Amino acid sequence: MGIHEEMLEIGNRAVSASRELLRLTSRKKNSILQMMADEVESRKEAIKAANAADVLAAKSAGMAPAMVDRLTLTDSRIQSMAKGLRDVSGLKDPVGSSISRWIRPNGLEIVKTRVPIGVIAIIYEARPNVTADAAGLCFKTANAVILRGGKEALQSNKAIVEALRLGGQKKGLPEYAIQLVETTDRDAVRELVQLEGKVDVVIPRGGEGLIRAVVEQARVPVIKHYKGVCHIYVDAAADLGMALNICENAKCQRPGVCNAAETLLVHKDVAARFLPMISQRLGGECKVELRGDDAARAVVPSMKSATEDDWYAEYLDLILAVRVVGSVQDAVDHINRYGSNHSDSIISASPEAQKVFTQDVNSAVVYVNASTRFTDGGEFGMGAEIGISTDKLHARGPMGLEELTTYKYVVRGSGQVRE
Repeated sequence: MGIHEEMLEIGNRAVSASRELLRLTSRKKNSILQMMADEVESRKEAIKAANAADVLAAKSAGMAPAMVDRLTLTDSRIQSMAKGLRDVSGLKDPVGSSISRWIRPNGLEIVKTRVPIGVIAIIYEARPNVTADAAGLCFKTANAVILRGGKEALQSNKAIVEALRLGGQKKGLPEYAIQLVETTDRDAVRELVQLEGKVDVVIPRGGEGLIRAVVEQARVPVIKHYKGVCHIYVDAAADLGMALNICENAKCQRPGVCNAAETLLVHKDVAARFLPMISQRLGGECKVELRGDDAARAVVPSMKSATEDDWYAEYLDLILAVRVVGSVQDAVDHINRYGSNHSDSIISASPEAQKVFTQDVNSAVVYVNASTRFTDGGEFGMGAEIGISTDKLHARGPMGLEELTTYKYVVRGSGQVRE
């Protein structure tokens, strides 16, 4: 069987499974998720053995230590996968809920109702825990899911999917509700994202290169974010102590994630006071490399000189670009030009500055006096997330259960005809 035929068969199976999923009650889905979690725990040693083979191969291939760490499944990470499935089972099921309802003058009752998207393809890289997270969230919303992980995690992903299937089938999981693309042939991704009529949406999770490759090849809708170029703007009316703590958290707590700050913008009226504080705390204690424009370097000469490329950069490292701006509008203009529409924050006590910033910054999440690190489904109270979207259609920001649904109109009448 060729790659095209293999992907087509997977797509057809997913479509059939999606129809079976529609008939499952919330209680039934929750019991299946609980059994999935139990099976992941009971098959922990098999999952660890499969993961050890992946890790050994990755190390032999010279994979960077940080990526090896993301690939590695420890006892606690496997336990977290099981806990995640149980947490999803405890979340409110959005499927079938009414978004709005109204009655027309002719007596027609119109109800806007949440329904599953149908078939979702998830394409992702080294983190095998995404396998359980994505499968659990898609299943809870009655979507069939096709998983295509990176070749470096293939054995781990196969073991996890086997546990999910075996556990779920004990309680009535449709056979092909969760499928893993096991071929490592790159053409499989192209074929998968071109399955019009079979796959309803593709969600890529990984580096910018992966996401752009998916978008360029896809013939079905893609929900994406290319990168997280997140900003902190310290306004003239900022509490500088608060601003310093927020900057440290946003940059240093976990620099290698998409919601970490990459650029600091500082109002000219507080630059002389605030930038030495940043240099001492971030540049000294946290070992952050600061790259400033001419105005910032005039205050802190030890900063490296920023280039035009620095304003676009997603460092994912202890590096921070720094620019002095003349107004909140200048900050907004910088963010809208160089940012990635992910997460940006203003530190200010001025309601007027806050209003300009929150209204005019064109990003999925805009903060006032808080760290960008909160852009996360768990932190937003969603329980879990499938990813973070910087698109505008149909989902934006952290994507929880509701974002894995669409809607349809159910119209009830009593014999009405249109004149």
